[in-house]
Amino acid sequence: MSKLPGNAGVSVLGDKSLEFYRDPVSFCRQRVEKHHSRVFQCRILNRPTAFICSVQGMRELLCDKSNLFIKDPTDLMTNMYGDTVVTTNGEEACLLRLSLTSLFSGSCLESSSDYITRVCERCLKDLSMSSQPECAYSAFKRLGTELVLGLFLNVRAEEQPELYQEIAQLCTQHWHGLISAPVNVKVPMWSSGFSTALDARDKLMEIIKDKLENEKHGFVGTLASLPLPKSSSASQHLLLFISALIPKALASLLTSFTLALCGNKQMCQRAVEDPDYLHNVLLEVQRLWPPFIGGRRIADQDATLAGFLVPKNHGVIYISHSIHRDPEVFHEPDSFLPERWSGGNAGQEHLLCSFGNGPRGCIGTKLTDVFLKEACMYLLKHYNWCLDPPSQDLEYKWLPVSRPINTPTVSFSRLDQSKSDRSHSS
Repeated sequence: MSKLPGNAGVSVLGDKSLEFYRDPVSFCRQRVEKHHSRVFQCRILNRPTAFICSVQGMRELLCDKSNLFIKDPTDLMTNMYGDTVVTTNGEEACLLRLSLTSLFSGSCLESSSDYITRVCERCLKDLSMSSQPECAYSAFKRLGTELVLGLFLNVRAEEQPELYQEIAQLCTQHWHGLISAPVNVKVPMWSSGFSTALDARDKLMEIIKDKLENEKHGFVGTLASLPLPKSSSASQHLLLFISALIPKALASLLTSFTLALCGNKQMCQRAVEDPDYLHNVLLEVQRLWPPFIGGRRIADQDATLAGFLVPKNHGVIYISHSIHRDPEVFHEPDSFLPERWSGGNAGQEHLLCSFGNGPRGCIGTKLTDVFLKEACMYLLKHYNWCLDPPSQDLEYKWLPVSRPINTPTVSFSRLDQSKSDRSHSS
């Protein structure tokens, strides 16, 4: 057992939160190189914090020793969403997970597939229509929003356009306020972002509660009938499921997929013909460009991670970007190599942590996988695409969701030109 490399600093003055949030990838890379260790410590959020940048450390934290590390009960997510499967600990988290898992698997998942197919076609069929290149991230975020609101809340953009737009706008206000400074201030003519988020949350909760009371079918109807521990659980989880978090994660991954295959017709053709290869491409996209930078826990007692002592009450942050590039596990870690998942890393999908891992991993991973494969297959079957203009700065920002700092623009051209011509003439 070794002491954590690095320095936890002194209270307040030694805090490195601003430096970390400004550029978490550089922050971790510099310290890994400095300490010659993929586990180190700093002071973040004014708490001594262990950073986990290795696959071994992540697996211990999220799987083997997950019972020794808890979600922070004072976390902002708890304040905004209440007691949900994401924010609770212990027995309550287990019970919630057992109740909700059925919504994201089996017959519930199968019943969603036709709707997902229709929305992908409706949202993606006109990508080649404009004379201007598409802002890929924005187009994919619209797709994600339609999927989420239609599946989870039974609000379809084509059937209830006004209600759909109202909810989409409220979700955006809620998200932007959530990631602003948590200061609830209102004065005449101005409200803080966090205050606006709270107002948006209250309006969303009114819509959600009305849906839970009156809808008897679909996801919302099934959720209302589940044996949840608190009367507010269903509405709090629906708020979580329809938040801008999920559309932004989908938009992040679809944008990275589009950029990774830009101009590579051979790779695109292979992905169309071979579902296993498309699966490997999406694993590699997720590995190199995870939508979320990681997650945070608090040590509930003294514990060890990757051979280092983590004292009780220390924070622990796992960094998915760094973990996914651990050279001990991934050969040529910075290279886009889909074939690694049928070669040296075959059967090692469980070493990724884009959506968490272990017993607290995201319950919607299978649904997300269906979303992504359906959207990507539509793109591959119907379009060629390229960066327009060809030279663009594709450097990524990683918070709150990963995507290029400068939103990339992409030109799409239909593979079936005669179909495209008919669409233009109709």
